[in-house]
Amino acid sequence: MSVETKILIGKDQVQAFSKKRKEPQWLEELRLKGLELSEKTALPKPEKTNIKNWSFQKATFDLAEKEVVSSVNELPATVKELIDEEAKEQNLFVQQDTTAVFKKVTNELANKGVIFTDLQTAAQEHADKLKPYFFGEAVKAEENLLLAQHASAVNGGVFIYVPRNVHVEVPLQAIFSFETAEASYNNHVVVVAEENSTVTYVENYASQTNSEMVANIVAEVYAKQGAKVAFGAVDNLSSNVTTYVVRRGHVEKDARIDWALGQMNDGDTISENTTHLVGDGSWTDTKTVSIGRGDQKQNFTTQIFHHGKHSEGHILKHGVMREAATSIFNGITKIEHGATKSNGVQTERVLMLSEKARGDANPILLIDEDDVTAGHAASVGQVDPIQMFYLMSRGISRQEAERLVIHGFLAPVVEQLPIESVKLRLREAIEGKVK
Repeated sequence: MSVETKILIGKDQVQAFSKKRKEPQWLEELRLKGLELSEKTALPKPEKTNIKNWSFQKATFDLAEKEVVSSVNELPATVKELIDEEAKEQNLFVQQDTTAVFKKVTNELANKGVIFTDLQTAAQEHADKLKPYFFGEAVKAEENLLLAQHASAVNGGVFIYVPRNVHVEVPLQAIFSFETAEASYNNHVVVVAEENSTVTYVENYASQTNSEMVANIVAEVYAKQGAKVAFGAVDNLSSNVTTYVVRRGHVEKDARIDWALGQMNDGDTISENTTHLVGDGSWTDTKTVSIGRGDQKQNFTTQIFHHGKHSEGHILKHGVMREAATSIFNGITKIEHGATKSNGVQTERVLMLSEKARGDANPILLIDEDDVTAGHAASVGQVDPIQMFYLMSRGISRQEAERLVIHGFLAPVVEQLPIESVKLRLREAIEGKVK
């Protein structure tokens, strides 16, 4: 079933953009396939959220290039304030609009074969390593209209590759700053951790203009046998940005992916985080926090599919809704037939701070195997008036009382996040939203 959505870009534009970026033929063909699928596929249908009237299309995806800088000190202040202290001197990637303006990888990692570069360079210089994973097992362009459009108009992103038995001790950080009005940002991140390797990757999204934009973001994470990946993200896009973000993981035998996600966007947002535990002994842990305010609408879906025996999947999500914000928290644990001895646990909690705020938590367990353990918990409610009265009776203003309640409600998740820099950025984002 197709939807009535005007196609804003054509074949000539896509081909010209691909040639401008000196992309290999396989990538140009993937773009054209995405363009063709855009005419046949339907919008995604997130549970309990109607997105038919959301603005997901902007014609401008071929943006003017920004000036490349050689030092962190040359970056704008709004970007520099997001950089972790460790990353300043070591492993950092900064993208303004669609230009990789700064890239730095230590010689030690480069000599070990670690790749940390922009997607355009990866397609030109590391195609043999990128091609198997770009729209690989985790994400398919034919799934829906937005992924098809993303495939045709990818214009930014990062490729990370960690060879077998290599341990990246210092986190890799990427900052994506969206700065041009009426633009479509189609960012694609690919992380590949080969056998028995480890890596921590942190990404920050920010927008620098009040004009309308579209952010269509995809991340694919592949943890090979025995590998460990920690993936952290703080999304802090402004109210003028309509966001669709898909983050997927593919976990092999005895491997692990830890997700630490701060969903702090102020605009309408659809977010899907899905992990497939394909190998025996595979593991994933997803922790998400969010604050909604104004009249924004959000839908957060977290899914874990257990395919391997003795696989472990954990979901923990806390959200706070203020003013007239609406949020849906969907959690799905699916234990497939044959995934014996697997364990799936999930918790979703939503706190509403005003009469007009709305929150909904939907934990779902789908079990096709007998010899497993699984459980879920969910709660949705308004702030305890007695708690607020107690705080205010001690001379604390209502605004300050709400601030303390929000920090207290989100702290159990924030404190458990496995990446220190994500904790820091999340605390800053939370503070910015409650002031």
